[in-house]
Amino acid sequence: MMESRPKYFHITLLRHGESVGNAESRWQGQTDFPLTDRGREQARALAQRWTRERAKFDFVISSPLSRASETAEIVASQLGLMVEYDPLWLERDNGEFAGLTPQEVRNNFTHPEFTTPYDPVGMDGEGDWELFLRAGKALHDLLKREPARYLIVSHGGLLNQLMHAVMGIIPQAHNSGASFRFNNTAFAELTYHPRQHRWVVDKLNDHAHWGDAESERHS
Repeated sequence: MMESRPKYFHITLLRHGESVGNAESRWQGQTDFPLTDRGREQARALAQRWTRERAKFDFVISSPLSRASETAEIVASQLGLMVEYDPLWLERDNGEFAGLTPQEVRNNFTHPEFTTPYDPVGMDGEGDWELFLRAGKALHDLLKREPARYLIVSHGGLLNQLMHAVMGIIPQAHNSGASFRFNNTAFAELTYHPRQHRWVVDKLNDHAHWGDAESERHS
């Protein structure tokens, strides 16, 4: 007998594993850095955790950037699922900062004393407002689908703005206001009840499986 799907949306937001760009402390943006070996270990540890916990997903949707897509494939393969790719879930386009170290950004660009959410990042990239709108579009498109259990594999910047959209928090000037932490392969769990327009945040920045990955590294 086929398992019935819920009448609400259960949405798990997962950030990719550690990438080469993370390890080198670079502004990644839409530069396509692959996972490191540690990032693959993190993804495998999460997949094994979810197998033990008998986690259920109906659909897996991923950013097409390799650090996200490889994370998604590792997890989906373990759980016997296919991965869909959607460019709406790409990381922020950070313009001319893409791929640079913080020192290179400081040395090669002028930085205004005050910024608004409408100002671009990296000279011609997506500012906070533009990224917020794209995150809202990604969320809106997801909620046009049938209620089900969705695993979304994306990036810290985009997922942060998605949480702002869910919580009804608009971007603030000069990077002020609330932010939501997503470490590598950390995830948030959200439930949305469309008939009541009610959101419930069940988990945020959960990375308990890291202990498994670290113990395997050193064993």
